[in-house]
Amino acid sequence: MKVLVVNSGSSSLKYQLIDTSTDAVLARGLAERIGMASGRLKHSSEGRAELVLEQPIPDHVTATDLAFSALVDPQHGAVSTLDEIEAVGHRVVHGGEKLTRAVRIDDEVIRAIEEMSALAPLHNPPNLMGIRACLERMPQTPQVAVFDTAFHSTMPPHAYMYALPYELYSELGIRRYGFHGSSHKYVSARAIRLLREMGHEGDTHIVTCHLGNGCSATAVVNGRAVDTSMGMTPAEGLVMGTRGGDIDPAILPFLIKKYGWSADELETLINKKGGLLGLSGASNDMRDVEERAGKGDARSRLALEVFCYRVRKYIGAYAAAMGGLDAVVFTGGIGENSPTVREMCCRGLEVLGVALDPGLNSSGRGERCVSRKDSRAKILVIPTNEELEIARETVEIASALQVG
Repeated sequence: MKVLVVNSGSSSLKYQLIDTSTDAVLARGLAERIGMASGRLKHSSEGRAELVLEQPIPDHVTATDLAFSALVDPQHGAVSTLDEIEAVGHRVVHGGEKLTRAVRIDDEVIRAIEEMSALAPLHNPPNLMGIRACLERMPQTPQVAVFDTAFHSTMPPHAYMYALPYELYSELGIRRYGFHGSSHKYVSARAIRLLREMGHEGDTHIVTCHLGNGCSATAVVNGRAVDTSMGMTPAEGLVMGTRGGDIDPAILPFLIKKYGWSADELETLINKKGGLLGLSGASNDMRDVEERAGKGDARSRLALEVFCYRVRKYIGAYAAAMGGLDAVVFTGGIGENSPTVREMCCRGLEVLGVALDPGLNSSGRGERCVSRKDSRAKILVIPTNEELEIARETVEIASALQVG
């Protein structure tokens, strides 16, 4: 089945056309700077010359039109007509407690996604813009929503509840939801398969670490999430590019009293001024932070150490929460590409049976095991593929519709 996977952000629209019979990516593209004076569409199809268009892209409907035109373009496209696309899968960040699995998009689902916008104001509204644009252009093609929060819906109450007045949960939905669900689901499934191939029998206890500009860790027992580091919003947990993750909540009223900061200013602090950027004072990009740390920059070194210590602490906590540890998975741009970060995150975890092989860690590419042969818990590097996971879940829904 040919599935178009769409990831619509506030000023961008990413897409991939995937043939799920072979998992091959037939085409991919990115429309960016939507709504700004100058926009750009970059599109590539397998075996075809790359297409780059520089022009204003006033809204997501225009971005979708450009993407569709590129997909059917005789020189740069991957299909003859849009009718060859059998389903569209949309990444949606927040499904709340109502939408805990992939669903075909209809008016009721759209209303539910709108309701969840209060909990994900930066993500759900642009997700909906992409959905509406695709529905307008392909009204007869099944459109499926796949939620970042869905994989974490198996968490037990003791993991997702905050120790706040219960009414804040029952009336406002304040609880832990978790994010990066498609990535954690994909890499944990791959990790289970790799463990079986290595002879592991019985239950599996895995910590998946998605480390990119956004970072999260998830405890996964037998393929089901039992805890995760991100909370009601993607701000909690690990240190990220510009988000600081866990902080003492009393810091916020302290700042309000001290400086009279508004809610918007606090949101900016939490989402855009913390993390690697806030600590290093130089960059939110781990590559820059590592380079500066290597040259002796003390604040960049501090940022690197805080980042890795937080990951290490979560791995240890989740090993205790799961009652065992069979594998640690590193994925995401940093997790897949930084031997230094992996080494620092695993340092001291030998007490949990985690032993890194320095040679394997610093060499190789793609999916691989980088732990020592005698390491009781394996250390795996698994490139994530959220788009493929979304495509597979879309096929499940679309196929069921065809049978029905």
